[in-house]
Amino acid sequence: MTKTSNVGELQAISKQVRREIVEMITHAGSGHPGGSLSAVEIVVTLFFDVMRHDPAHPEWPDRDRFILSKGHAAPVLYSVLAECGYTPKDQLNTLRKLGSIYQGHPDRRFIPALEASTGSLGEGLSLGIGMALAAKLDSRPSRSYVVLGDGEIQEGQIWEAAMFGGDKKVDNLVAIVDYNHIQLDGFVDDIMPLDPLADKWRAFNWHVIELNGHDIPALHAAFAEAERTKDQPTAIIAHTIKGQGVSFMENNPKFHGVAPTKEEMEKALVELR
Repeated sequence: MTKTSNVGELQAISKQVRREIVEMITHAGSGHPGGSLSAVEIVVTLFFDVMRHDPAHPEWPDRDRFILSKGHAAPVLYSVLAECGYTPKDQLNTLRKLGSIYQGHPDRRFIPALEASTGSLGEGLSLGIGMALAAKLDSRPSRSYVVLGDGEIQEGQIWEAAMFGGDKKVDNLVAIVDYNHIQLDGFVDDIMPLDPLADKWRAFNWHVIELNGHDIPALHAAFAEAERTKDQPTAIIAHTIKGQGVSFMENNPKFHGVAPTKEEMEKALVELR
């Protein structure tokens, strides 16, 4: 699809995606607004500015692969897929409804354009490594991008995958940690602190970039740097704000997995105009 590096356009798309996230979760009456909102600029920048993909040919062999390992943040992915033209926008508000293609977690049985069914936390990085290695074996230009939650990376399989990816020099792989500092039960630092996070990735032979995960030019530059990096996979530690864009959701653990009320939705949509 046609890419845009126009920051204003990407910011406008991000705001539209945030509106859709709030509306779809409110209509569903359940879901995960906080971590969906924190990842918006990451996913928008990848789909509209960075990745090689074609909505008219979703099985194009040379496409880049995107895996939302933190699958509970499905609303951000569903909104972006719809904005790109993969899926119908007029069905977004059927999220989590019986028979909807927009299930509570990404499911390839309902949306074949997805690379994987995700949401069993801890597995996405392993999937991304497999896809990246397959591209290398087939001499294809495809790259794999995996979005991880910060609470998710407390799981051991993530670090097994990190050890393998660094050892095998899987340099067509990028892991993006949505580091919003809040997980299901509260603040990450109160449950199992991750720092020094950058040093941990470097210890497994990863190239590490830290940035503001809502800064689109910084994200663009980081993905370009990752593509230039050879013999190492790249880990982008994206410092974000849970619930970004909606004042009463920002940095509020309540909105990890609680849907807004209709009144809260209206208030949020006013802020997102």
